[in-house]
Amino acid sequence: MRVLVIGSGGREHALVWKLRQSPRVSRVYAAPGNGGMAEGAECLPFSATAVDELVRFAEDEGIDLTVVGPEAPLMAGLVDRFEERGLKVFGPRRKAALIEGSKRFAKELMARHGIPTARFRAFNDAEEAKRYVRAQGAPVVVKADGLAAGKGVVVARTVEEAEEAIRQAMEERVFGAAGEEVVIEECLFGQEMSLMAFVDGETVRPMEPAQDHKPVFDGDRGPNTGGMGAYSPVPQIPREVVRRAVDKILKPTARALAEEGILYRGVLYAGLMITPEGPKVIEFNARFGDPEAQVILPRLESDLVEILLATAEGRLAEVEIRWREEAAVCVVMASEGYPGCYRTGLPVTGLPEPAADRIVFHAGTRREGDRIVTAGGRVLGVTALGSDIAEARNKAYDAVEAIRFEGAHFRRDIAARALKG
Repeated sequence: MRVLVIGSGGREHALVWKLRQSPRVSRVYAAPGNGGMAEGAECLPFSATAVDELVRFAEDEGIDLTVVGPEAPLMAGLVDRFEERGLKVFGPRRKAALIEGSKRFAKELMARHGIPTARFRAFNDAEEAKRYVRAQGAPVVVKADGLAAGKGVVVARTVEEAEEAIRQAMEERVFGAAGEEVVIEECLFGQEMSLMAFVDGETVRPMEPAQDHKPVFDGDRGPNTGGMGAYSPVPQIPREVVRRAVDKILKPTARALAEEGILYRGVLYAGLMITPEGPKVIEFNARFGDPEAQVILPRLESDLVEILLATAEGRLAEVEIRWREEAAVCVVMASEGYPGCYRTGLPVTGLPEPAADRIVFHAGTRREGDRIVTAGGRVLGVTALGSDIAEARNKAYDAVEAIRFEGAHFRRDIAARALKG
């Protein structure tokens, strides 16, 4: 099989790495890929949203399966176009991807179908949103309605912070069109958990749970990022809570979409808060999480290609999915200044040789001759496997300490919560 992976981040590198392990796969392409993916895939000069060029390439090269990594091409209708041309593709169509592409759409879907989530109101007028915040008080959560690369969410601890978040999103348009509307939610408290599932419209097959770390600095301080690290499993959250999330959130959401005439085939990601009343939805994503993919895919024992094909073809119920017992921890190494402004083009040294229990997934890198240089905010996701979280964590940090690029920073408390219980 010839497989095309769409995207350029750590999630897509993890997909390329896992797909290369399948005996069915003869060649992998990545569009546009990155410096690390070039070792396992042929990188193409197409952006992830260059739909026309990607369709043409898939037809000309006889691509057997296209796997969409990030959210932007989903919202650009890439899956719809591929299916119209009779090309096999993994990922939800644009209408289904609205569960991530519009916070309002997702919240209203949950409200209609009784899926547990925070109370909310949506606004397209900044002054009205500010008046609502002043009436409600703080803390509240302010979210840009559209796609904002994981950065359009502000947990406002004061009314002033909430008003500033509304001003930046709706008046200054720091997130572009994504901030034309905002959703304002009650602030939920508890531990977060990422729970993903393969969904083919009717069948929901959950993956192992993970927990990621959004704030940029240790102790969950600083602005939210796309994710500074992740680990799986999440031993401090009981399996019964995970089962409840599957039964009360993932399965009902797939059912709700089907009842509303929306075919959902792909990964359904639920970002959850484990509250005293049980798990509640913080957000949905329409694809693998990043960096969660970097700890989930290494724990997958089954052939990923078989699962993706079965999902795309609507026969997911036929496939057995097996998971490894080992734990996985991923530590993200970021550029100085991220999630704000940062420099690129800085040489990366000290990258370890690949090993069965340690993988460095490239996120923001490119190749310049024989060198790897930085090319993004999140540069690397250093992942390690171990018999438990503690062992995996130690291996990951040992590898991180050996890697160098100017201004590199990373959180030193990834997975620490799992060790406390």
